[in-house]
Amino acid sequence: MVTCPQVLGVGVRTKREYCDVLIGRDPAGGILVTLPPHSGPVTLMFDLHNRHLFSEEEVRLKRAYHRYTATIGVLTLDNTLVSRAIVQNEFRSQTDLVDRISGGSGTSGLKAVAPTGTEPVMIVIPEEAMQVSILGEKLSVVSVDGNDPFVASGRPIAVISNVMVEFKPPPPPRPARRPAARRPATPAK
Repeated sequence: MVTCPQVLGVGVRTKREYCDVLIGRDPAGGILVTLPPHSGPVTLMFDLHNRHLFSEEEVRLKRAYHRYTATIGVLTLDNTLVSRAIVQNEFRSQTDLVDRISGGSGTSGLKAVAPTGTEPVMIVIPEEAMQVSILGEKLSVVSVDGNDPFVASGRPIAVISNVMVEFKPPPPPRPARRPAARRPATPAK
């Protein structure tokens, strides 16, 4: 089960739900993934994307170039880092978008923000964890106007989709032992 504090929306082509990854330090404020009961470690898998503000005018004027590098962390709820993941890609034209997101206010009905680039992520979560949080750490953007680093808490810096877990279910509970059948008492002679 995934709890997304800031849903970007549903992809027009893929029909996937995209969730914004926010910069933060408190695991409770991240994307929470509740793990099913399991035996042994759990493998968490998702697709990590950069987040692009699409402008047809910038593409037409040949000013649309952006190179994104987003770093995220997967943490247990006691703030222990399990692993980091990075997605890096370049955007030049609409063909570099992974999908467009429905629900925009313009005539097209599409949002201007869209996922670009895809990095498949696979992280092994320790057996004792029952929930993990996905939080953004930093974002670097290189564009025709220069280089911008982003580290401010609460800022959306990446997008995830296609969250899955692979796990081994716990063993079934042992059946309760039945008490031995009682024999009727024999009368004393």
